[in-house]
Amino acid sequence: MESTLIPVAELDAELNRMILEGNALEAFEKFYAEDVVMIDQGFEPWEGKDLNREREEDFFSKLTEVRAFELKETAAGDDVSFSIWNNDYTHAEWGEMEYVQVAVRRWRDGQIVEERFYRG
Repeated sequence: MESTLIPVAELDAELNRMILEGNALEAFEKFYAEDVVMIDQGFEPWEGKDLNREREEDFFSKLTEVRAFELKETAAGDDVSFSIWNNDYTHAEWGEMEYVQVAVRRWRDGQIVEERFYRG
């Protein structure tokens, strides 16, 4: 039986394109599973789409200046994708932020079930 699932590389490319176009919240709704777990380096995991939606909305609502959200590199396998971002922005609570971030996404049935962030 032929699979109708879109390859992870294509899904990840569309997600990254949406983020780069300023549609990160729409991308979140489209690509993240209801049981998604998001893990940021140094923090406990945040579980579930509702909680993570609130976190994403809060983050983007507090951006006062964006100098760069640049996608540097990507890679994908059967159920995982990686992307390296250069981030440079000002946040209302955190001030000026500039860092390189690696996002590791685990996919199931066309949706992200885990996203883990590493900063350097």
